[in-house]
Amino acid sequence: MQYPIIDEVIIALGPISVRWYGLMYLLAFSLAWWLGNWRSKNIQTFYDVRWTPQEVSDVIFYGAMGAVLGGRAGYVFFYGFEQFLQDPIWLFRVWDGGMSFHGGLLGGILSLLLFSRKVGRHFVAVCDFVVILVPPGLGLGRIGNFINTELPGRLTDSAFGLQYPCSAVRGLNPLCTGEYETFGRHVSSLYQAFSEGILLFILIWLFAAAPRRPGAVTGVFLIAYGCARFCTEFFRSPDVHLGFVALDWLSMGQILSLPMVLLGVIFIYYGRTLDAKQVRKA
Repeated sequence: MQYPIIDEVIIALGPISVRWYGLMYLLAFSLAWWLGNWRSKNIQTFYDVRWTPQEVSDVIFYGAMGAVLGGRAGYVFFYGFEQFLQDPIWLFRVWDGGMSFHGGLLGGILSLLLFSRKVGRHFVAVCDFVVILVPPGLGLGRIGNFINTELPGRLTDSAFGLQYPCSAVRGLNPLCTGEYETFGRHVSSLYQAFSEGILLFILIWLFAAAPRRPGAVTGVFLIAYGCARFCTEFFRSPDVHLGFVALDWLSMGQILSLPMVLLGVIFIYYGRTLDAKQVRKA
């Protein structure tokens, strides 16, 4: 079966165009805002800290800015540092494409730290509230990757494989000269949309439905995402300009996922040192 070709531009009005990938970001942040407001009214935490609608809007804004700016910076420094050294202005050419979840995570952590200091909330409590809202956006982002024929998978003869258009895999398969490859590849973007978006959301939502100690929700999110990303990377072709970065089989995505698991463990154990009063008074 051939990979479906979808125009990445939904509508164009002169020099202005609306693209599917941008729409996915808009939907992700809108859904996070809606879920955040719903949770603030209906879910009780271990430390029973409520959020006002204005605080929800503000933390989504901070998180969005951190994720976008950090995602771009992470892509440039993790996946294209040599190009950055040759052309530093490339960092700001966001229209060239390129976002990194791990960079977005670091940017998001920094933005949430700034938010927590501004409003006087404990940083761990802010993280526990926000991470539950993240998985749907991750899944939508991967749908955007699918529409843009990004993240081609590794070769497969299974029924789940699709023949990619040559324009999407030219770097991986320079011998592809027709419209499509003659063999199938794993559709890794959809695999990751399912694992990072749907499965991770179900896990975190159910886990956070009961009152948990500070840091537990954030820790489980980081560990679960790190493990899911590490596993699904086995179906995804490594970046052409990087290849495997360690042991001839580890990709950059897998390397960056390992510290996430460690950070998740740290959040869980640090949370055990906190009590409800500490979190409320922060």
